[in-house]
Amino acid sequence: MSPSPSASAPAAATRPSGPPPTGIDRFFHISERGSSIPREIRGGLATFFAMAYIIVLNPIILGSGVDKYGHHLQGGQLVTATVITAAFTTLLMGVVGNVPIALAAGLGVNTVVALQLAPRMSWQDAMGMVVLAGLAIMLLVATGLRERVMSAVPLGLRKGIAIGIGLFILLIGLVDSGFVTRVPDAAHTTVPLQLGTDGHLHGWPVLIFILGTLLTLGLIVRRVPGAILISIVAMTALALIVDAVANVPAAGWGLTVPKWPGNPVSTPDFGLLGHFSLFGGFHEVGVLTGILFVFTVLLSCFFDAMGTILGVSDEAGLLDKKGDLPGMSRVLMIDGIATAAGGVSSSSANTCFVESTAGAGEGARTGLASVVTGLMFVAALFLTPLATMVPAQAATPALVAVGFLILSGSVREVDWSDFTIAIPVFLTMVMMPFTYSITNGIGIGFITFCLLRVIAGRWREVPVALYLVAAVFAFYYLMPALGLV
Repeated sequence: MSPSPSASAPAAATRPSGPPPTGIDRFFHISERGSSIPREIRGGLATFFAMAYIIVLNPIILGSGVDKYGHHLQGGQLVTATVITAAFTTLLMGVVGNVPIALAAGLGVNTVVALQLAPRMSWQDAMGMVVLAGLAIMLLVATGLRERVMSAVPLGLRKGIAIGIGLFILLIGLVDSGFVTRVPDAAHTTVPLQLGTDGHLHGWPVLIFILGTLLTLGLIVRRVPGAILISIVAMTALALIVDAVANVPAAGWGLTVPKWPGNPVSTPDFGLLGHFSLFGGFHEVGVLTGILFVFTVLLSCFFDAMGTILGVSDEAGLLDKKGDLPGMSRVLMIDGIATAAGGVSSSSANTCFVESTAGAGEGARTGLASVVTGLMFVAALFLTPLATMVPAQAATPALVAVGFLILSGSVREVDWSDFTIAIPVFLTMVMMPFTYSITNGIGIGFITFCLLRVIAGRWREVPVALYLVAAVFAFYYLMPALGLV
């Protein structure tokens, strides 16, 4: 179990005794939630290192796209846009939302922007549609509809979402580390994944991941404070030594090669900030197609964030007895602001990052951890070479460990004897990793839950909001068949 308080236990149960909290402690309710300032700092650092890959990956994804007029986005400007938006939104979540949830450019959404929106219009038009999606999310929060949808989800299904996220981040860790890889289409096999790159484990980077996983799990078993962060730092140091001595090919490490940069300081380029056209895309593709594009971005951001918020909050022990997060409306509003901010900065929609579970697993319980993560992104504006020095093989063991901690804390709380909830939970938890999408797992789980309750004659037990959401998901999945996308 984690050295931090159990995710299934109320935070107040571990509240330390002593003098009344003051200053930072009182502002973030640190002692009240059973945490401490050092623990929050460790959690914030762990989250940053677990998600720092986005500084490299988001510019690669967006930079691979070409708009209708043949224009590419410039790499250095994309790095600055990615980092500054992550810093702003994560700091906002920490100070206003007071939860240990970091935000950055959402994977999946950036692919939609680069490969689906941009080829039909200019980059400014595509980013304008991202801004519109964010404004729509904020409107849903302001009217209470978004929180109402989340409140309509039964507790068992919420636990299923948390379990699915645990499995999802486990798979992310295994794939990003190279421990598991995709079998290329040229292999003509029905097996989608394999061990290592050819069915076998070999190479120094994979060994770093294995050692890091064993170290992380061993420290957690020994209840060592800072287990995750200690492992990340130790494995990064080892990776630096190995890369210098063994001359590992750069491709072996993946996106981030553990080399000490010749010049650790970089100059940010703010050229993309503010380059968006709010309604230009509708002139390019028409009103109906434009609305569907905005709807696609909105749906992905809406439910990806919902799953992540519930999963991280559950791991951090912040949910009440009903499974609700106190102050949820603030958190949801900040997520909507983050979506719009991503469009304004041209970094694509920003959303809550599932890697925040690394910080929660380290013991983070308050927004101070997010402030630490946000400040690390601020530093990365000028020290990007240092921030991107940590290889995936050193950071991903944290995801494996946290995946286990989430499962162990949630799976026992599902009523597996009631098949109308157990089957949707099962489908939710497996579809997230199998489709590599939190949104798909939630959508399939919602649709199945509503159908099974109707079949069982228990349709009155399903909130109307959940029927509406299930119908929206059904329409979303049928859009290609209906020729709407």
